[in-house]
Amino acid sequence: MIYSPVNTIWVLIGAALVFFMQAGFSLCEAGFTRAKNTGNILMKNLMDFCIGTPAFWLVGFGLMFGSGTALFGTIDPLIMGDYSHILPEGVPLWAFAVFQTVFCATSATIVSGAMAERTKFSSYCIYSAAISLIIYPISGHWIWGGGWLSQLGFHDFAGSTAVHMVGGICAMIGAAILGPRIGKYDKNGKPHAILGHNITFAALGAFILWFCWFGFNGASTVGMDSDSLMETAGRVFFNTNLSASVACCATLIVTWIRYKKPDVSMTYNAALAGLVGITAGCDAVSSLGAAIIGVICGVVVVFAVEFFDKVAKIDDPVGAISVHFVCGALGTLLTGFFATGVTTEKGLFYGGGFHFLGVQCLGVISVAAYVAIVITIVFLAIKHTIGLRADKEDELAGLDVSEHGLLTAYAGFAMLPDTTVSDDDAKAPVQVTGDVAMAEAVTVKKMPIFDDEMPKFTKIEIICKESRFEALKAAMMDIGITGMTVSHVLGCGVQKGKPEYYRGIQVEANLLPKIQVDIVVSKVPVRRVIDTAKRVLYTGHIGDGKIFVYDVENVVKVRTGEEGYDALQDVE
Repeated sequence: MIYSPVNTIWVLIGAALVFFMQAGFSLCEAGFTRAKNTGNILMKNLMDFCIGTPAFWLVGFGLMFGSGTALFGTIDPLIMGDYSHILPEGVPLWAFAVFQTVFCATSATIVSGAMAERTKFSSYCIYSAAISLIIYPISGHWIWGGGWLSQLGFHDFAGSTAVHMVGGICAMIGAAILGPRIGKYDKNGKPHAILGHNITFAALGAFILWFCWFGFNGASTVGMDSDSLMETAGRVFFNTNLSASVACCATLIVTWIRYKKPDVSMTYNAALAGLVGITAGCDAVSSLGAAIIGVICGVVVVFAVEFFDKVAKIDDPVGAISVHFVCGALGTLLTGFFATGVTTEKGLFYGGGFHFLGVQCLGVISVAAYVAIVITIVFLAIKHTIGLRADKEDELAGLDVSEHGLLTAYAGFAMLPDTTVSDDDAKAPVQVTGDVAMAEAVTVKKMPIFDDEMPKFTKIEIICKESRFEALKAAMMDIGITGMTVSHVLGCGVQKGKPEYYRGIQVEANLLPKIQVDIVVSKVPVRRVIDTAKRVLYTGHIGDGKIFVYDVENVVKVRTGEEGYDALQDVE
């Protein structure tokens, strides 16, 4: 038997886990962006895999692993050539090919998050194909395909540079050329926080990615049929998990100090930062080295996110540039410091001198330069032909509708409206277009005036905190209120509450989620309702709410046709 069942199964399991990372990226990106773009995000993460797979099959795999030159492999459509020189021991070609395919797709999918909410879908498909066809395969050849960097001794075990930094650089260049989302910056360049719509999605996505990273890094041993491979796999698993964990702890502490509260989204990003950072050297460093790399990545990712938001003015909704580009490059360089010599040259801190560190630096710089040049050409070509960015109207409405004809990704669920507008839009009148003039489209009718002898009806509108609603409802029932209408609303007052932060940017709390309770009374005294509501809702803090009182001319029960006082009675 020329193939090893153990090695083959191990590689195929790893391929399946890395494929499932697409689900993690989908959820992370969808959760950290607004609801009106959810369908677009999900479609992009599907299609970069579905486009990348045939692209890598037709061109990419040959360019990456073909026995060509030190710069690139060969053009080998359909993977028909001889790859015996590069195949891991005991692993058949197609098992190795699918394992490498899912890695290629991972690099391509990183880009979608940074360019989310304003990129044409057609343009996305084109540059995603370009990444899988030429960009990733050629730099991958240098590192893993027998190219010049591998000949020099460059070490990137599972892809901190080859996969993540490549995707992160593409993301950075693309986001810079694309420009920020509408409403991200004011006229003075101050960034506004644009909150993601579903932190639960983002958290689940991060956990899926963490889980799948054991396949991403662990299966990169491409074998489990020897004591040395099993020992390496165990070390890889442990270091991978440790780096992610301590990165989260580091970010939690940093954000707690800087923002006065531990930032949820930033801490979940830190897990990914630690995973990306350890990917290059997870086989080569000790557990102490892995922990230090995790701490460094956890600290750096916070300041990297702030830098791109506040200084570079590159709008990255999900933090992909900071996680994948910055921490990918950082993890590769840190391997040059902390490598123990078990699988590579010794790092600087283990007596290896500057040679290995210098090779790691050369690899990061050369790959970064190549990717930046080629992807810039691709993006500019798209921009000046079919266009890279969606129209302003489409962006404001959401790409779900404009690009896919999807009215909402959450049919059946009530979603809070998006209120983000640019400064110019906020000052300009809303332009309404249509075929019917407003005077004709809106019919105004004067409501009838009822006799003075009819019972008086009063509408009481209560705006309160969501956390106080249950207590308010119980109190209203206790005083005889038998019906109410409850709505989730957004509102603002004149208060200046404590500053809150999202990814290091102060959130302008001009529209806060509240509960609106509408009650119409006749029998129950209005003053009693007001006093009861005040008693239940009062905390003495800003945001306790407001109570509005209106006269009601009449009440009509649709089912029975009853009007006035009888219509308010809860009887058959």
